[in-house]
Amino acid sequence: MLLGAVLVLLLAGAAPASAHAALRATDPDDGSVLRQAPRHVTLTFTESVGLLDDSFRVFGPDQRRVHTGEATHADGRSDTARVGLPGKLAQGTYTVAWRVVSADSHPVSGAFSFSVGKRSATTFQADTGPAEDPLTRGLYDAARYLAYLAAALLVGTAAFALLCRPADTSPLRRPLVAAWWTLLGSTAVLLLLRAPYEAGTGPASAFDASALGRTLTGRPGEALLARLVILLLTAAFLVRLSRRRERRGPATLATGTVLAAALALTWAAAEHASAGIQVPLAMTSSVLHLLATGVWLGGLVALLLTLRRASDDLVEVVPRFSRIAFASVTVLAVTGLYQSWRGLGSLFALTSTSYGRLLLAKLAGVAVLLLVAGYSRRWTQRLAAPATAVRAAAPARVPQPVGAPAEHGEPGEPEGSGGAAEEPPASDADRDDRRRRLHRSVLVEVAVAAVVLMITTVLTGTLPGRAQAEAAEQAPAGSLPPTTQTTVPFDTGAASLTGRGAVHVTLDPARVGENGVQAVVYGSDTGLVVVPEVRITFTLPSRKIGPIDAELTDRGGYWSTNSVNLPLAGNWTMKTTVRVSDVDQVSVERRVRIEP
Repeated sequence: MLLGAVLVLLLAGAAPASAHAALRATDPDDGSVLRQAPRHVTLTFTESVGLLDDSFRVFGPDQRRVHTGEATHADGRSDTARVGLPGKLAQGTYTVAWRVVSADSHPVSGAFSFSVGKRSATTFQADTGPAEDPLTRGLYDAARYLAYLAAALLVGTAAFALLCRPADTSPLRRPLVAAWWTLLGSTAVLLLLRAPYEAGTGPASAFDASALGRTLTGRPGEALLARLVILLLTAAFLVRLSRRRERRGPATLATGTVLAAALALTWAAAEHASAGIQVPLAMTSSVLHLLATGVWLGGLVALLLTLRRASDDLVEVVPRFSRIAFASVTVLAVTGLYQSWRGLGSLFALTSTSYGRLLLAKLAGVAVLLLVAGYSRRWTQRLAAPATAVRAAAPARVPQPVGAPAEHGEPGEPEGSGGAAEEPPASDADRDDRRRRLHRSVLVEVAVAAVVLMITTVLTGTLPGRAQAEAAEQAPAGSLPPTTQTTVPFDTGAASLTGRGAVHVTLDPARVGENGVQAVVYGSDTGLVVVPEVRITFTLPSRKIGPIDAELTDRGGYWSTNSVNLPLAGNWTMKTTVRVSDVDQVSVERRVRIEP
């Protein structure tokens, strides 16, 4: 059981898989200079994307927003986004900010530029719109975590009542009701916040009728609506179950299983499993994984509440849950290994990507969980030992003739007259002590499991390692994929928005030979800023090579080059210098790995 848990939680990103859409190409090309103004701007992605009312924002050389048509899919292809431009465009540099929703329900955004006739002599700070509203994102993530937590508690508590069959189920009614209401409320919040989450706007825009209507017709919105309907059916099932006094048979168990599977399907149909490779298998795996997680972790809470009350049937209930937990962990191991292969891509991604580092953090929490689980297992065996000993010690009764002398151990035999010496069953005080110890260890298990589930929730919104590798391979040299960026914070000491901030540097493909470098500067308010100069040099100290100047060119909103030759593999020092005025500049060094 412990080995299975190690396998599943070592590699179980659970939901994340190769999914997030990555920009594959732009038309016009990023940084290009065109003789004639284009009629459209077209983006091509690695997978299908959903469009928003404001998917494109085009800014002209004068920093004013250019009037565009409605965003559509080019030639009916769902992996493209296109917007029409006016018939006449003035000479100069144009900045295009875009935002779409990938097939796994997560918003993706970026920016690029092109020029008509010639590049603008001066650059402006263009307001490319919100990338993300922190409050909306925080509320949305909190609702997602509560939804996962409530679903696990709802499924696990119901499964515990049906499969472990405790004599007294009254301690389980309150958590069942609380889980149902929490899941209902969090689902409603997710439905309302879906539109501002996609658009990157504040929570107040959640009550915009047109935005809410668009949410209800999209796949994530439809999945959330289906979840609400399933919750209503689940409530009717639980009420009927609580009123029935007869024995709960296979039909009851089958109905509960179907409802739980349908509930899990609302996650699989709208998130990572619904996009990427092997979608049918991935969705099946995701449903099984979510169900097993609920039966195990939610069952722990039910066991914790059951242990608070001394009961004669604990010696039977606890071993039953132990067997069910073992089966759940087996399912988690199989599905987790598959989904981790689908999402991680390589062992190198464990340390080189945010997804992998979160997975390692989850592993650290799991290590603690396994230590506590081992302690709980020991007290589970001790709690069940008295009943086992009593059953094993009971002798077989053999019919005797009337008047025959009593055998050893028969009624009427005087004490101390012989017979096999058996260890007496544990006293009530011993059983209560074992129950209290098991209760404490399970309580710690529940707390650690809640933390592990929180990390898993963050993982569901993190770009998987395989998707990151695909984006690095397929993205055009001039694009700004967020997957290969190194963040370089700076502080010149100047009291202005540009005095401190961060430079997001993209090195593509970070291998020996020609590389593209893009640098985007953000100010202290996390908005895009224009600075007089950004300079990046590369040095390989171990071979005494460099500094090699990247010779970045101002592209009208960011700095880039497509021709930095890094001749050897190794750990290079990337020195980034940001000048914000005639007298204020700062240099920051970061290590970057160049592969062969």
